[in-house]
Amino acid sequence: MRDDLLDPRAVRLHESAADRDAAIRLCGRVLVEVGAVAEPYVEAMLERERSISTYVGEGVAIPHGTDASKEDIKRDAICVVRFPGGVDWDGEQVTLCVGIAAREGGHVPLLAALAEILLDPDRARALREASEVSQVMKELV
Repeated sequence: MRDDLLDPRAVRLHESAADRDAAIRLCGRVLVEVGAVAEPYVEAMLERERSISTYVGEGVAIPHGTDASKEDIKRDAICVVRFPGGVDWDGEQVTLCVGIAAREGGHVPLLAALAEILLDPDRARALREASEVSQVMKELV
């Protein structure tokens, strides 16, 4: 995965959220804080989730915006937000969210790269159990 996609400030490892939407909003706010997206992108992430779940299995969700929200993306980026206590995600327990912002078809290669990492049980476990930003950076960059 490109090493410019993950700003260390976009890694949050000790978060909690009341529900799925709160978790998605937190991911979106992190992307806003690191300058990757404009504020309206957060709502587009919620809209995407209402149309199709971004839960991918193994306690991981990959929230991202709709195609219509591309204009709100300033640069391609990801964030990694860990919820040690878990978040109910339509009946599944999510402990790791990887938020994505990608312009002009950038979602597909980004999702493919993430899938490759997350399909490796050892790497996926390392991400789910990471307690230090450096551990996340090592697995994703």
